[in-house]
Amino acid sequence: MPIDANGDLEVEGLSLRSLPKVSLHDHLDGGVRPATIIELADAAGIELPHTDATALGMWFRTQASAGSLVDYLKTFDVSLSVMQTAENLRRISREFVEDLVRDGVVYGEVRWAPELHLTSGLTLQQAVDAVQDGIDEAEDAAESRGKSIRVGQLLSAMRQTDRVREIAELAVANRDRGVVGFDTAGPEAGYPSSRYRETFEYLAQQMFPITVHAGEAAGPDSIRSALVDGRALRLGHGVRIAEDLEIVNRDGEEVQVRFGDLARWVRDREIPLELSPSSNLQTGAIAAWGSEFADHPFDLLYQLGFAVTVNVDNRTMSATSLTREMALLVDSFGYDLEDLESFQFNAAAGAFLPVEEREELVELIAEGFDE
Repeated sequence: MPIDANGDLEVEGLSLRSLPKVSLHDHLDGGVRPATIIELADAAGIELPHTDATALGMWFRTQASAGSLVDYLKTFDVSLSVMQTAENLRRISREFVEDLVRDGVVYGEVRWAPELHLTSGLTLQQAVDAVQDGIDEAEDAAESRGKSIRVGQLLSAMRQTDRVREIAELAVANRDRGVVGFDTAGPEAGYPSSRYRETFEYLAQQMFPITVHAGEAAGPDSIRSALVDGRALRLGHGVRIAEDLEIVNRDGEEVQVRFGDLARWVRDREIPLELSPSSNLQTGAIAAWGSEFADHPFDLLYQLGFAVTVNVDNRTMSATSLTREMALLVDSFGYDLEDLESFQFNAAAGAFLPVEEREELVELIAEGFDE
């Protein structure tokens, strides 16, 4: 069955968009609507590559498909340029959650780096407050329309700056005001988690959840450092854990694999992999396996029992949605509803929520798929 113009697909008679979903790896500055960027840039006198929303959206996707994480990250200069005031942050956050609701997301974690939003005089705390205001407005509006969604903030520290500890303390200070976890982002190669071991120890002492971008632009050593030094409970992407697997025999659809110690640890401990298939293709994270969506090792990892989850990473840069990513996976690997439900269960189990709320989320997903 073909994927429609909105990225949707019917599986066993159900629209993928209608199914309840969990979004764990979704960047705020990577999900700004092109039309909003144009409007806010015009008001601020900021020059853009295009002033037509369709053309700007295509520019983001093309520029982000250069095949490297460094080039991919350059596109964020455009979206960040209109995210420097409390008013704009509040609006963009509100629209971000509205887009999650339209995508069928019932629980989401929005990650963003407060230190990148200070050029117009905001403090770190003011930036966090503005984002939370937008989230609250959108959640309330959704509830008034009979939609249920909950969104938590993940504060990302940029690895190439000297503010990692400061952002960690900011996250902990806001744990009762919408912030559910901490992340490190930015260039991965050359910035192992061991550089920030003391900060991660501080977060562990505070019993504060951590996810780390690892296994995207660097390989298994980066993942190992994220787990050992970074105390990561989840792996941001983590796709290159597949480099620690050796295929020793193929017989039709049957594949025999030899596990490295790291891959076995990640699999056996059910450490969630925040896989983002379209983004992983754009950044070259799956270059070792091929250059097409179907070359992504997602299915190999799933069949071997890893806790795979489906994510968008950056909706605007990849011109995608969670619905579209699921549709592409169905198209490439022939998944059915039971498979798609498993991915959502994995995400719910890895959510930075109290166990009672994770159990409620699992029940909500099960009910939605049963219907």
